[in-house]
Formats: sequence, C-alpha cells, structure tokens
Amino acid sequence: MSRPPRRPLLVALALLFALTLAACGDSHTKVTTGTYAGESGANAPYLDVGTLVYEVQQSRQLNPFDVEDAAYLRGLPASARTLGPGQEWFGLFMQVYNNHTQALPAASKLTISDTQGNTYAPVMPDQGNPFAYRSGEVAGHGRLPALDSTAGAGPTQGGLLLFKISIASLDNRPLTLHIVDPTDAAETASAELDV
Repeated sequence: MSRPPRRPLLVALALLFALTLAACGDSHTKVTTGTYAGESGANAPYLDVGTLVYEVQQSRQLNPFDVEDAAYLRGLPASARTLGPGQEWFGLFMQVYNNHTQALPAASKLTISDTQGNTYAPVMPDQGNPFAYRSGEVAGHGRLPALDSTAGAGPTQGGLLLFKISIASLDNRPLTLHIVDPTDAAETASAELDV
C-alpha cells in the first residue's frame, strides 16, 4: 500500500499559518487618520499619537439653554462665556488610552478645522467643570477620563473639548480634529468629525 501525498496538506497548513500571522499584524498597525461616524462612536477610529491612543466618542453643537449642555459649559472664563454674532458652541468628547505600564502625558495641543482652513483651539473651563478634557499624565494601563470620574461615568464617557466656532464652519464640513503628541510635534493624527 502506498501512502497518500502529504505535500498538499503541508502547503495548505503553511498558507493558513501565514494568513493567521498577517491578520494578527493588522491589530498593531499604527492609525493616524480616520473618520468619526455614528452617534455611539461605534465606528470611530482609535488614533495612535505617539505612545497613546485617542478615540472620539461624540462631537456635536451644544445648546446653552439645554440642561445637559449647560453643565458642559460651566466654569468658563468671563471673557469666553458670551458667543459673538455668528458663533456656536461645539463639543467634542474624547477618551485617551495608555496601554503601557508607565504614566504618559496626554496631548495638550488639539484643534479642529473646517474645509476653508479656519482653525479653532479649545476654550478651557476652570476646575469647576468636571467634564472638561484635561491634559496631563494618563496612568499606566489607564484611561482619560478615569472610569470613576464624572466625565468617565457621564453620558458620553469622554473628556470634553469645548470650541467656540463660526456657524459658517458648520457649512464647511467635515470638521477635522488634529492631535499633536506632547513629546514629539512630528507625531500627529487627525479624524474627520460627523456633526
């Protein structure tokens, strides 16, 4: 009796092994651009900026007369409280993940821009606003905002970046978030926002 050929079986196993390894490599691919889409952020990209990972949870216009939104607008400096003609409040809620053992600094330079090149920096509320995104160190294997914080347990589970933008910018969409790594300005990422 002759034995059946084993070569096709070995080739098939080797091919399966190679495909498995290739699929594993995709999860470690550095992502620096993406498009936020969806009310729950389910399709939001995890953006790699330096050694941390950033994810937009939600972005939208804020209404100062809405009870929930009024809480997001607490603690603004007197000079920033009033909207000028043709201006709108815009909120972006974000999480930052540290997958390393040591504490690492989160980005402090985050801006949004429209398709016409208008760029906006966030307005920073004081410490009385528990929802505000605050850069600083993210604990090893930690998250910003912390899970047990008001922002982390809130409706969006993200830290708030608050922008005062021109209403005209809403017509010049998509708005794009830009993140710069605090330790290396050459390390950046961007994401289109679904407003």
